[in-house]
Amino acid sequence: MNTTNTLAIHPTAVIDPEADIAPDVEVGPYAVIEGPVRIGRGTKIWPHAYLTAPLEIGKQCQIHIGAVLGHLHQALREPQAGGVRIGDRTIIREYASVHRASAEGVWTTLGVECLLMGFSHVAHDCVIGDRVILANGALLAGHVTVEDRAVISGHVAVHQFVRIGTLSMVGGLARVNKDVPPYFLVKGDSEVWAINAVGLKRAGMSEELRGKIREAYRLLYRAGLNTTQALKAIQAMGKASPEVEHLVRFVQESRRGICRHHIRVPEESLLDIDAEDVV
Repeated sequence: MNTTNTLAIHPTAVIDPEADIAPDVEVGPYAVIEGPVRIGRGTKIWPHAYLTAPLEIGKQCQIHIGAVLGHLHQALREPQAGGVRIGDRTIIREYASVHRASAEGVWTTLGVECLLMGFSHVAHDCVIGDRVILANGALLAGHVTVEDRAVISGHVAVHQFVRIGTLSMVGGLARVNKDVPPYFLVKGDSEVWAINAVGLKRAGMSEELRGKIREAYRLLYRAGLNTTQALKAIQAMGKASPEVEHLVRFVQESRRGICRHHIRVPEESLLDIDAEDVV
């Protein structure tokens, strides 16, 4: 074990001699570190966490109680020696899990300053950007890509190979089987409801830029255009911003197709619904 710190490592922790642990890392009771795991300075490993190589954890991370990092993927194929990489200052809460990639030399990756809340799951070959939040019980199937600063709310289920765009938000209990365009709000059954207005404002995006994104949303979803026509209209809006250009590229590169628009039910039609139907 490559470390000079013994006071901060609990005597009940099980640590492989090949592990490369920075001198100031804390390791709690009954944690297991298996194989040549690398852990950066200032990181804390809480009790009963299970870490197995190939696994690289950055600086000042927090790995909470019962978290499982780097365990075998759940794909129905022979397990390979793919790995997991976790960026600096990422927090992984109670019983969250991140599985290794499904092929040797490939990595399941999390960027810097991510937050995985309790019982969330990141499957094999996922690529997670910086400052991404997965709320409690959020589930990412294999090969999912999540861009920077996206928020995935509680108990969301994301289908394999889906992409989730930057600064988007997926509402709680949603089922996502199509790509989520950047800057938009998705709820329910893969439906876009609006732009992520609160998230964009909190990210420091100017009112002018938010207006451009709002217009791009209108052209894409509410102008009666097909996707090709909408993208041409967005590109013809005038002086483009990098954010709008990213939105256009994201949609153009989608293989699964993007989430459809939510169709609002007219208020008057709700009067015909029997009360027993909504209990």
